[in-house]
Amino acid sequence: MRFGITKKLNKFIFLFLHSPFTIFVLGSEGTSKGGAFADGDPASLIINCFVFMSFTLRLRNSLFSIEKPIVMAIINITPDSFYRSHGMLSEGELIDTVARAIEEGASILDIGAHSTRPQSEIVPEEEELRRIEFALRLVRKHFPDIVISIDTYRASIAQAAIDNGGDIINDISGGSMDEGMFEMIGRLKVPYVLTHMRGTPQTMHLHTQYDHLVGDVLSFFETRVRKLHALGVSDIILDPGFGFAKTLEQNYELLSHLSHFKTLGLPLLAGVSHKSMLYKLLDIDVKDSLNATTVANTIALLGGATILRVHEVRPAIEAIKIVQATNIYQHI
Repeated sequence: MRFGITKKLNKFIFLFLHSPFTIFVLGSEGTSKGGAFADGDPASLIINCFVFMSFTLRLRNSLFSIEKPIVMAIINITPDSFYRSHGMLSEGELIDTVARAIEEGASILDIGAHSTRPQSEIVPEEEELRRIEFALRLVRKHFPDIVISIDTYRASIAQAAIDNGGDIINDISGGSMDEGMFEMIGRLKVPYVLTHMRGTPQTMHLHTQYDHLVGDVLSFFETRVRKLHALGVSDIILDPGFGFAKTLEQNYELLSHLSHFKTLGLPLLAGVSHKSMLYKLLDIDVKDSLNATTVANTIALLGGATILRVHEVRPAIEAIKIVQATNIYQHI
């Protein structure tokens, strides 16, 4: 399968989308298997920048169709999350937390047992595994049909997670913190969230120099998608990595240009929930940033986000409904 975006074409598309002569037209659907660009058709990609593309992900035992934007609920089982941590909950507390997320409309749970906030401490692999196995066993027992993503950068944890009922691997390092991750995903044949990041959570604040932010992130994705395709991985979700090796200003540059990443023909995940790009800009406490999160999520939806990764599900669902109701009239 060809994936023919070059660095020059990335720049061309970026400049084209800034042109006052850009024509807004309806396009065709994309697929997670390479999208419109799998056939090397730049025109189709440019068309697809302005419509919601539907996708189908292949899970362990079923197909998962995404016909409209969906919500991924964050379930943190770590004591040092930057915002809301569920810690090592009792069984009853974890069940209640998950039940509430599903009831409010979450399509995917994203379970994380290792904080990746800036300058967070490294959790031993054995402890991360213990936390993941506890959560997976319980959630899968009580909610057998919910799609579960596991937030980890370790290939060994990825394998254990899938073996214990996980469906998707969400790797904040884009394969850079464990060289075996891409090969592991190729063997597991599961959907993979590919995130743009430089360095590690401890050092990423030192790696914010870019020649051309949007073009550099596009090239990062192009290179790694090619590697994943070569290993037989076709179900890839792209996360531009808000807050990971980005300054406050760069985060907003990415958010304002999110639609450019639709040129890759793959699902887009936006993870801006309660991040410092919001509360630092507004000079408020992180706990007071729900309204800002909803505004940022709405902007992400207008930019083509497929999945919103959030701490509070209901506000994100409401944002999706309002944007959908508005989009009906965009091309009338």
